[in-house]
Amino acid sequence: QVRHATKKAGGSTSNGRSSQPKHLGVKTGNGARVQAGTVMVKQNGSTWHAGPGVGVARDHTLFALRAGRVAFRFDGVRQRRVVAV
Repeated sequence: QVRHATKKAGGSTSNGRSSQPKHLGVKTGNGARVQAGTVMVKQNGSTWHAGPGVGVARDHTLFALRAGRVAFRFDGVRQRRVVAV
């Protein structure tokens, strides 16, 4: 007795290996009130730089070191985008 396949061979696909989402981006708006420890920007690399009152985590996340208002600005001298509290 010979057993036959009930379905044809499906083959393989080259897709289906995407990585998990990283949830990057700006988390608080300009002028928003924040508490110490609030995450303001999650980023890969230093797209935004830390100004006064802002700390940098190991993964380049910017967070508030003190309570206050968030200020996103462009530093024309250093040619870089800065986040301050």
